Amino acid sequence: VQLQASGGGLVQAGGFLRLSCAASGNSFSVNIMGWYRQVSGKQRELVARITSSGSINYADSVKGRFAISRDNAKNTVYLQMNSLKPEDTAVYYCNGDITYYGGSRALYWGQGTQVTVSS
Repeated sequence: VQLQASGGGLVQAGGFLRLSCAASGNSFSVNIMGWYRQVSGKQRELVARITSSGSINYADSVKGRFAISRDNAKNTVYLQMNSLKPEDTAVYYCNGDITYYGGSRALYWGQGTQVTVSS
């Protein structure tokens, strides 16, 4: 399984971006999908995650501004980021909790996409 993230870029404060992350491969289902972010020298932190049934958790810092969603048919998770702030600047990573049809389970990460918010 591979996770491919896209949609990062440079935006002014108050602007918006939409990130996408698609899981591809054979014979698997995706349980929880999530977005994390990491600033150089700091730990990676949870931004938002969503289960296959649609239950959602957000970091307090993004509540009301970011929205996570997913398309189970496409094994894709999205992160709509509105009212962006300079402190949202980070590399954003998606991950997916994968179950193979044979029963094994693994956590995969996407390659990361840079989000830069200028003041």
